[in-house]
Amino acid sequence: MNRITIYTKDYCPFCTKAKSLLTLKKIQFVEINLNQNPDKFNEMLEKSNGARTVPQIFAGDNYIGDCDKIYQLESENQLNKLLGT
Repeated sequence: MNRITIYTKDYCPFCTKAKSLLTLKKIQFVEINLNQNPDKFNEMLEKSNGARTVPQIFAGDNYIGDCDKIYQLESENQLNKLLGT
């Protein structure tokens, strides 16, 4: 299984929604909170090809996308496959 990383910020409803889906599916993830780790913002930008909004979700080194993208993948029954779970 790929290591799942999600970049978030405090008080972000989309971050909460994305984390809830991953938790519901029992997918473990590492959360990088940009409020607590602002130095990681440039890392997120580089890995996501310039996406500035949160959440941004990765499976290993593969960029998955944002909250809307993982819900779209889930509705298409592709999320588990893409995340390697």
